[in-house]
Amino acid sequence: MDAIIQLVQQSLPVFLTVVFIFSLLVGSFLNVVIYRLPIMMERSWKAEYQSYFHEDTPLDGAAPFNLVKPDSTCPHCGHKIRAWENIPVLSYLWLRGKCAGCGASISARYPLVELFTAAVCTFTAWHFGAGPQGLWAILIVYVLIALLFIDLDKMLLPDQLTLPLMWLGLVLSTQTVFVSTNDAIIGAAAGYLSLWSVYWLFKLLTGKEGMGYGDFKLLAALGAFTGWQGLPIIILLSSVVGAIAGITIMLVQRKGQSLAIPFGPYLAVAGYLTLLYKTQIIDVYLQWVFA
Repeated sequence: MDAIIQLVQQSLPVFLTVVFIFSLLVGSFLNVVIYRLPIMMERSWKAEYQSYFHEDTPLDGAAPFNLVKPDSTCPHCGHKIRAWENIPVLSYLWLRGKCAGCGASISARYPLVELFTAAVCTFTAWHFGAGPQGLWAILIVYVLIALLFIDLDKMLLPDQLTLPLMWLGLVLSTQTVFVSTNDAIIGAAAGYLSLWSVYWLFKLLTGKEGMGYGDFKLLAALGAFTGWQGLPIIILLSSVVGAIAGITIMLVQRKGQSLAIPFGPYLAVAGYLTLLYKTQIIDVYLQWVFA
């Protein structure tokens, strides 16, 4: 086992191959998280509501529903997905994108999420190398991908993902994996308070809610990894890309300014880029300012 670990650490191609294959498997699991976590949260909210108001009406579906149970099935015919039908990407290609039970089409999003996860994590591993930064950065990417797609689907950034991500950033800062503890603490606090202030200013001026509290927590988590120095970059990148995407969507769908657009995906992408290229971006900016 030690020889295998040593080989992975010393050989970049081997390391990248391991990361790619492992991330394909994780991408398959992330598909489960993206679909099931919002449902689990909704059921938890209903259970708390019924408990608070002493209602005896049972929740829909008494069977356990979590990230493990029930087993994955076809939504059209209920066919239980067998192990060989659940191999990332390969099973989709083998089945030609159709259920083995009823022949109904399987969304191409499942293999695309798997490939996207593997590609981004492999690039991350190549960028940071086979050290602590690389391994922790890959874990960060897993969480950001889950948050990105959940927010796209449900306009929701679960505390179950954002808060552990923030605490992980603060804990890693004690070993200066990415930034120092002072930078991480200030980054987390400033990240949360910056969007919190914008939220309340917008609400006081318009009477509407411009974003959700999940966005505050996600930016706080990103601030814990990139430090306070990375926050201006994240906010600028996410705002510019979000504005362009929002205007494009409104023009294409011909909807007014009331169209709700999730901000979390733009924060996640901007935070990822800042984690990788914060120093380079700051250097380019300073050269431009003082040129």
